[in-house]
Amino acid sequence: MNPLKVDKVYKQYGDKTAVNGISFEVAEGEIYGLLGANGAGKTTTMRMVLGLIYPDGGSIQYNGKPYSTDLLRNLGYLPEERGLYPKVKVSDQVIYLAKLRGMSQRDAVTNLKRWLDRFNVPEYYNKKVEELSKGNQQKIQFIASVIHNPKIVIMDEAFSGLDPVNVELLKSTVKELRDSGSSILFSTHRMEHVEELCRNITILHKSNPVLQGNLKSIKKQFPRERILLGTEGDVQGLETIAGVTKVVRHENGYALFISNESAGRPVLELAMAQTGINKFEVLEPTLNEIFIKTVGDNHE
Repeated sequence: MNPLKVDKVYKQYGDKTAVNGISFEVAEGEIYGLLGANGAGKTTTMRMVLGLIYPDGGSIQYNGKPYSTDLLRNLGYLPEERGLYPKVKVSDQVIYLAKLRGMSQRDAVTNLKRWLDRFNVPEYYNKKVEELSKGNQQKIQFIASVIHNPKIVIMDEAFSGLDPVNVELLKSTVKELRDSGSSILFSTHRMEHVEELCRNITILHKSNPVLQGNLKSIKKQFPRERILLGTEGDVQGLETIAGVTKVVRHENGYALFISNESAGRPVLELAMAQTGINKFEVLEPTLNEIFIKTVGDNHE
């Protein structure tokens, strides 16, 4: 039995359908990707999982049980918008939030100090939130969402406002949560983060789930349409090969767009006949390309 199961869930606001029959399950120790353009239904889905609003149809189960306030201790939420009080000390509000989720004062203090050490910012314990940069505020908000050791964590734009170094730090932390057994529902605009972190995904479009399942299996449903060719010198005649639709010259070789994977062999053979080859790869589609093909180019 998976920790989180969403089964044919609907949500209606007047004559507008916000979520139309979404189903998915998040296993223990899994990061599940929830993707979609603005207004697709991601936030509504997350709010229903959190118990902030109730579905009009379908069911949501947590380890086989329906929602109840007792489950709050096992839920963590990292919202896209920062919700910390700027003029309150980090320690005062994070410990307060932890106690609301059932932690003792002692355990909350211990966990907060451990997390601050993990993020290399122990000096923030007695600082006010407004004294921190936006990126460091995001770190504190992340700590507030997981300090009570939740089993199910909902993360909406977890890496928003972070520089590349801190993105990598937080990604490694999210992986640690996954490896410790947490079930994470993860939404982001950054498709490369989903590719790195998520095994299964759902793409929502205008309230409807339009593509879902194992990411590797989904990629196999879409054709490979690019070749990366690294060469020591120039190659003549690539654009004349059947199936090659576009050739772009780069400093270290070529990017070729193809309409058929069968173009790969003659491309390689032509290049090998003219120069040395450093790299040859028929690239699988990126999740960003799949997203655009699935819902159009008006994406987040």
